[in-house]
Amino acid sequence: MDTIDAVVIGAGVVGLACARSLALRGHEIVILERHDAFGTETSARNSEVIHAGLYYPSGSLKARLCVAGNELLYDYCESHGVEHRRCGKLIVATSPEQVEKLRQLQRQGETNGVKGLTMLSASQARELEPALECTAALLSPTTGIINSHQLMLALIGDAERNGAALALRSPMLHACIESDGIWIESGSADAVRIKAGIVINAAGLEAQQVTASIDGFPLQQIPRRYLAKGNYYAHAGRVPFSRLIYPVPEPGGLGVHLTLDLGGQGRFGPDVEWISEIDFGVDPARADRFYSEVRRYWPGLQDNALAPDFCGIRPKIAGPEDPAADFLIQGPASHGIPGLVNLFGIESPGLTSCLAIAEHVADLVTP
Repeated sequence: MDTIDAVVIGAGVVGLACARSLALRGHEIVILERHDAFGTETSARNSEVIHAGLYYPSGSLKARLCVAGNELLYDYCESHGVEHRRCGKLIVATSPEQVEKLRQLQRQGETNGVKGLTMLSASQARELEPALECTAALLSPTTGIINSHQLMLALIGDAERNGAALALRSPMLHACIESDGIWIESGSADAVRIKAGIVINAAGLEAQQVTASIDGFPLQQIPRRYLAKGNYYAHAGRVPFSRLIYPVPEPGGLGVHLTLDLGGQGRFGPDVEWISEIDFGVDPARADRFYSEVRRYWPGLQDNALAPDFCGIRPKIAGPEDPAADFLIQGPASHGIPGLVNLFGIESPGLTSCLAIAEHVADLVTP
């Protein structure tokens, strides 16, 4: 049986960031990925927004790690040549009754440490975005967009230069906790065993399944997994906006909002479905309800202008009737197993938070 300092399970953006952080601290690492490429699930199927951190309860991991991660991510993009744009975002009230909700959101964001939040009148908002219809708006200047594939390439490069190795087509099959570490059986046709003192479970959609396959782990500490599928629809032509446009948040989500890619293509979403099995198909008919929602802030949206683009699936740990859940990052202090960290419910703002999550995880298992 081969031995190694650390194993990271899952080569999505969070797993790669964790591997990089541990490698920079001097650990030899293997990253196990069951697919034949990195970042093919949640990390490749999202709106690529760099969030500011204003939506999350103060003191929560989401709030703390998003605000810290926002700054870390912009710095990382600059230093590593990762394509991004600090385009900003407008959260818009479309009725007088929603204006107080915007003020509450501003106060929440400022308490979380978000910088530059500014309330705008309808005329001030239209000076920035002439096609916008609103009663008032909240400007979030630190919101942006990023090329997530370039980000993951940069993270892999950093990790590999510092002693990490990426093993593709290498699902974790089984593991066992022993007194001097955790041994892991991995592979497809030819399974291999390795033992590591540090194991980071960053398996995303499969995090619960991976944890359940570790002999000796207390099963009662594995949260239930819920799958929330978000469908996105692309606009046929260029949209007349340079910033992201979000409605006032609604119960259960952020509403049908406009995001942009780095080429200027606009897309609207998400249309959330709670599903029981992983399915990446997008039904064209689900766009029908978007038109009335979008026209509240963009009356100029034309009929039949939206087409299916992509969907992403969030690995939630709270169901549709439950309060929103925080990230659940289980370290040795939680379950009593030295060197093991499980990451559950790493949904949005996981991309924004990836570097901050990685530092938090590394702190849990290294002196």
